[in-house]
Amino acid sequence: MGEGMRRLGGKPRRKLGFFFAAEMLTKTLLIAGLLSWVDCLENQSMSPEEKTNIRNQILEMFDHAYGSYMKYAYPADELMPLSCKGRVRGEEPNRGDIDDSLGKFSLTLIDTLDTLVVLNKLDEFEDAVKKAVSDVRLDNDVVVSVFETNIRVLGGLLGGHVMADLLRQRGERMQWYRGELLQMAVELGHRLLPAFNTTSGLPYPKVNLRYGTLNPLSRTGTESDTCTACAGTMILEFAALSRLSGESVFEEHARKALDVLWDRRQRGSDLVGTVINIHNGEWVRKDSGVGAGIDSYYEYLMKAYILLGDDTFLQRFNVHYTAIMKYISQPPLLLNVHMHNPTVSVRSWMDSLLAFFPGLQVLTGDLKPAIETHEMLYQVTKQHKFLPEAFTTEFRVHWGQHLLRPEFAESTYYLYKATGDPYYLRVGQSIVEKLNAFARVPCGFAAVQDVRTGTHEDRMDSFFLAEMFKYLYLLFSDKSQLPIDIDDYIFTTEAHLLPVSLSTTQAAAQTNVTEDAAVAHDEDLFTHSCPSTETLFPNNPSFAKSIRDGYKYLTGVGRAFTPLPIREIELPLHDNVMEPVEFLKSMGISLTPLNDITRGDSGGLKHKGVFRVKLVAEVSQTAEEELVVPHVVQLISPPFLGRTALTAGPAKFGMDLTKQEHGVKGTIVKADPYTACGPIENAAEIKGRIAVALRGECMFAAKARWLQQAGASGAIFIDNREDSNSEETPLFQMIGDGDSTEDIALPLVFLFSREGAVLTAALEQHRNVDVLLLPKERQLGQDKSEKPVSMNIKLRLREEGEPEEGAARGPSLELVLENDEEEGEDGLGREQQAQQQPVCAEGRTEPCPEGSPQSPNPKTGPATNP
Repeated sequence: MGEGMRRLGGKPRRKLGFFFAAEMLTKTLLIAGLLSWVDCLENQSMSPEEKTNIRNQILEMFDHAYGSYMKYAYPADELMPLSCKGRVRGEEPNRGDIDDSLGKFSLTLIDTLDTLVVLNKLDEFEDAVKKAVSDVRLDNDVVVSVFETNIRVLGGLLGGHVMADLLRQRGERMQWYRGELLQMAVELGHRLLPAFNTTSGLPYPKVNLRYGTLNPLSRTGTESDTCTACAGTMILEFAALSRLSGESVFEEHARKALDVLWDRRQRGSDLVGTVINIHNGEWVRKDSGVGAGIDSYYEYLMKAYILLGDDTFLQRFNVHYTAIMKYISQPPLLLNVHMHNPTVSVRSWMDSLLAFFPGLQVLTGDLKPAIETHEMLYQVTKQHKFLPEAFTTEFRVHWGQHLLRPEFAESTYYLYKATGDPYYLRVGQSIVEKLNAFARVPCGFAAVQDVRTGTHEDRMDSFFLAEMFKYLYLLFSDKSQLPIDIDDYIFTTEAHLLPVSLSTTQAAAQTNVTEDAAVAHDEDLFTHSCPSTETLFPNNPSFAKSIRDGYKYLTGVGRAFTPLPIREIELPLHDNVMEPVEFLKSMGISLTPLNDITRGDSGGLKHKGVFRVKLVAEVSQTAEEELVVPHVVQLISPPFLGRTALTAGPAKFGMDLTKQEHGVKGTIVKADPYTACGPIENAAEIKGRIAVALRGECMFAAKARWLQQAGASGAIFIDNREDSNSEETPLFQMIGDGDSTEDIALPLVFLFSREGAVLTAALEQHRNVDVLLLPKERQLGQDKSEKPVSMNIKLRLREEGEPEEGAARGPSLELVLENDEEEGEDGLGREQQAQQQPVCAEGRTEPCPEGSPQSPNPKTGPATNP
């Protein structure tokens, strides 16, 4: 596909002097057709048979992953899929904090228990429970993460117990089960409790399973900080453990930790930071977002309300959510801000963990921003195959890792359940296909070390089995096809299943009450109730589509290849012998104006294999918003004098250059800093001139504001991707940052790096370089008659001499398709004939007048010399 999208500039010339129009037309048709097919596929419904096939594919993939773990790794914590062996703590090179998930307690087995039930693998589930009961020890002398052990192991044991107890009550299987998994969960809970032995009530981040935290043998207890999510993601598992076991101590500690976090929120913004001191409650890192370090704190406030029925959790969540939507959510982006000064963005990238947030917004009932952010994430996966571990606000890779994280699949599942839109089934299908194509290895599935290279990492985290397959299988399953009623359960952050009946069947102890601080905020639709499935989940595919369409070309992929004139070209071409596409491909056809050919061919080209094409041009209006209007940066000072014009992309904000009759003229100056993502240090030099800045590190709108504040008269942004160019990459329009951009009045254009290099080289060679920014069609020295016309084109092939019955009335254009190897009547081959013909500038259809400029070599870029 990548090669198919390359333009003719990179291909050898087959016929000197020919226009290559047919080849370009053919490639563009194929690409446009493919993109249209993908777009059509994404929006069409999915038959029950197709859903069944995908569901079976997911089962086969799970068998491959789980089977590989059981065959090559068990009883180790995780599978190393490239080495085909288990990862055992202490036997493999230490990976730092990553290894704190491993406790020599068969992590992947326990994390997968309730997934086996959801996937209706009940025999495997029963066997796995027996193995967990007989083989797993929880008293190992090993330091583990309190957070990871809680959500993966304690949550896995509880989810496994709930499923085992349900199957036993049904009387079909598990009749031997007597709550062994719950007993193990209670033991593990007690081994985690020493972490809460702090003055504040916030837990230590690590605990020794055998010796606790403060014991001299524990090798822990010296830590002073923990992340907000680490302290605030205990309530579901600990409360469920208390309700199921009758021991209220677990729920009490989890509630206390949440009380501290709530109390330490920034009262002005109602946001929390990322890292907090566990002894004095002071914030250590004050950046605030919804991704890594904070994510599941917000998730657990909402889900604690659903699981436990405590209004306090919902009230707190609503206060935080209002702040998130005010400061952090800039649809479709989710930014990180300073909790004390939330109008200041603290970084220019997002991490993949925030992909859970659209799913949480669905639970909240706020569907529109959920759809917007999810669509942004989907566009990033289209660009990079998977979500990179972190990506910039301009959708470039920041950290290239992809650990097979399930959060994007999770939000896809929630959005499908909320909207019923088959689009989300197609998104799920793409996840399945990419996992099989790019992550599958002989011994399981391997994390991707870098999405840009596709290299693998010897790693398959337990959450891949616990979450990814669960959400994908549920996405393609109807309720009747599941062994349980999924609506009776709430998903933990690790996708373990806890019954919502806990709030009524097992009440909390009297002392187990969270402090109910007064909330002085206006109540809204979401304040005291779950969202209405009738008013907020419309089950109307057009609802979601109407929101998504505004973000369809967010990353710039696809826009330039689907303009209206191309989509309206009709196939097939009526050749009597071969299929049209194969015919064109086999011929390697070039198109050239008929009158240019006949000037050098007195014989009239009456040869076998030569066809004429009648192009019937019907002028029609083209939807303005579907086209990217090409602009140029034209160098007009000596020695260039307008002869160097660099193709540029426009912006959706700032000055509209199409409405400036003579464009915007100015002298160019490099911004300092070059990225223009902060105060401009050479403001005196920039003032009244057109600034040149590098793409990256912050949004285009942020750059424009800094440059405008410095007094620049315009801005040219240059791509930071090496060797990108307008010949091979479709132009796109620069977008804003989600806020109003009405304050930005500068003219703004974008150059790919190859064109940008021409501009910066000119600036280095000549002290003063004046440029003109304007639409390409109005550049200086261009013949106005060459202005392109939007049209729909229909093609028809006919043999030479065929009567022109039914030909369209009015102006038409005849072109010739010819065979490369055919000789003319004068004995010259077509290539030799072409060398004798004058070739005019692109776009001309009439004979060349004397002295007219020749067409440039398609392999060369913009002219660099006058």
